[in-house]
Amino acid sequence: MAKFDVVNVLGKKVSDIEILDKVFAIKEPHNQSMFDLVLSERASLRQGTHSTKNRKDVRGGGRKPWRQKGTGRARQGSIRSPQWRGGGVVFGPTPLRNYELKINKKAKKLALKSGWTIKANAKALTFLDSVEFKKPSSKDFGTLLKNLDGIDNKVLLILPADEASHNTWLSGRNFSNVMIVTPSTVMLDDILNSTKIFMTETAVREIEGVLGK
Repeated sequence: MAKFDVVNVLGKKVSDIEILDKVFAIKEPHNQSMFDLVLSERASLRQGTHSTKNRKDVRGGGRKPWRQKGTGRARQGSIRSPQWRGGGVVFGPTPLRNYELKINKKAKKLALKSGWTIKANAKALTFLDSVEFKKPSSKDFGTLLKNLDGIDNKVLLILPADEASHNTWLSGRNFSNVMIVTPSTVMLDDILNSTKIFMTETAVREIEGVLGK
């Protein structure tokens, strides 16, 4: 088990924490599983509510625009055919399309472990004793980032559901480089795209409880 420092909101060490090697230090990250999981996560964000109208849905076109023969023009059956301006769309998207991409549970766990290992090796993980905001304050949140060297970095703050209070979210929402999530909602895409990851001891144990089984 690897040992890391636990710091407070001032950036000063207060204790040590040991984390599981089988979660944060696997032998070799698995690139294919990470690729598959990121692809699945991004696909799940698509709502699938886009819609187009085909020729039966558009208005007008109840009769032939001109007779079949004798005009010298191409034969037409309706002014709402796809080749007409204002006509229906051919093979357009329909509502409630499901973009979900399935991935096996073992592959998902391996991908997340790979992501955590990459960030641990890059020394991008910072462990906090606690994060509490009695009232919303962007100023205090900015001070927190400054103390932890997170002002100029893409920060992922992971807090347990009971600690990720509304005040914390309100304090950090004005910072475009900060994302606040819980251990159950964090995605591999978020992990890989972050340059600094802050998490409390409780959050670490929740992650280990899921991935360390």
